[in-house]
Amino acid sequence: MRSLIAIILLTGSNLVLADGPVHEYFLDNGLKLVVKEDHRAPVVVSQVWYRVGASYEHDGITGVSHMLEHMMFKGTDSHPAGEFSRIISENGGSQNAFTSQDYTAYFQRLEKSRLPVSFELEADRMRNLNLQDKDFQKELKVVMEERRLRTDDKPTSLTYEQFIATAFLSSPVRIPTIGWMDDLENMQLDDLQAWYGRWYAPNNAIVVVVGDVEPDAVLALAKKYFGPLKPEKIVSPKPRVEPAQKGMRHIIVKAPAEVPYLVMGYKAPVLKTAAVDWEPYALDVLSGILDGGDSARFARELVRGSQVASSASASYDPYERLPTLFLLSGVPSDAHTMAELQDALLQQVRRVQESLVSEDELARVKTSVVAGEVYQLDSTFYQAMKIGQLEAVGLDWQLLDEYVDRINKVTAEQVQAVARKYLVEDQLTIGVLDPLPMETGKEQSPAVAGGGHGH
Repeated sequence: MRSLIAIILLTGSNLVLADGPVHEYFLDNGLKLVVKEDHRAPVVVSQVWYRVGASYEHDGITGVSHMLEHMMFKGTDSHPAGEFSRIISENGGSQNAFTSQDYTAYFQRLEKSRLPVSFELEADRMRNLNLQDKDFQKELKVVMEERRLRTDDKPTSLTYEQFIATAFLSSPVRIPTIGWMDDLENMQLDDLQAWYGRWYAPNNAIVVVVGDVEPDAVLALAKKYFGPLKPEKIVSPKPRVEPAQKGMRHIIVKAPAEVPYLVMGYKAPVLKTAAVDWEPYALDVLSGILDGGDSARFARELVRGSQVASSASASYDPYERLPTLFLLSGVPSDAHTMAELQDALLQQVRRVQESLVSEDELARVKTSVVAGEVYQLDSTFYQAMKIGQLEAVGLDWQLLDEYVDRINKVTAEQVQAVARKYLVEDQLTIGVLDPLPMETGKEQSPAVAGGGHGH
């Protein structure tokens, strides 16, 4: 359920962040360093975030950010291919990377004294990556096969990808992180070289460190390893503002599948773009009212009650870089049709628009948000993730401290107001998976396909 993932990964609580102070620094070359102390265990999480992802791309080079993520493990003159992972492993650490719409991130988890190892390796490949055609051709085949497995051969993901490309005409939100297959087939090594040179620079990066560290010592390490790197002239991509939608859009995707699937999306602002600052928080609460656990309306009334749905979900992410969608999705039960499920979801929308949420229900949703968040923030990794994601989309990490207070201030009237303003037919796009007979194998369980691709 993407709404809970958004709450867990992308929101914050002053209750937890107060556990250790947060320090931020800028190096002379423009690199931003954020250090959060957490002295409960002798470990450190180190993450490097680049402000570039699929939403920075354009037609013809889609998938280049994700492809570059794969190539970042292919070595430099100082650390040849395979050395990065071997060195991290020899130092008892773990590492990975992922690409999303708005950023590409690389991270390690190590014993605290090993932080210099992470910094040395990341600083080296930030500017000194060796891009070789033989590595590129091999890795390109890996990425193309990844696309086949995760999207082309997975009917719910295929439907979601075409649904997003229908909902957005101009906005780069329409671009799949994995890239379109035709663009992958025609990708050249020069495309990666240009992308790497343009975006992989200290003044386009955020280094986040959370763990049992002393901030001054981390700053000294950052100056030693990242400080000598030269900045680039970063030119932001053209805005590509989405034209106003003039009516409901509908797409049917026919693909071999075991069950049908419905996804509906309303155009919605995010914190970075909202004209009124409380609206994203009200939309976040609204997603929890509809789909915030077993006691939420979808589970209670559509799955267990009328049993029109075998599953139903709502999701909204206020922490994206560009305007997004408020999503509803579901799978009809065997005894009900897709039309009946769609009508049931729309009835739930109308109910929120017509009647105020009770104070008891509102309080329950807010409590659930805070409880889930406090539980997850026990992890140093997720603390670093939250800081990095906010900074990478152009928001201040200090918004984390405000989140619980802002959620608690949301009123029933505000929830109704955003439902009436944004959940309207003219802003709605509907995607339907119409199952064809299965050919080989079995479909995985239905889920909204989104997020990044790990290495």
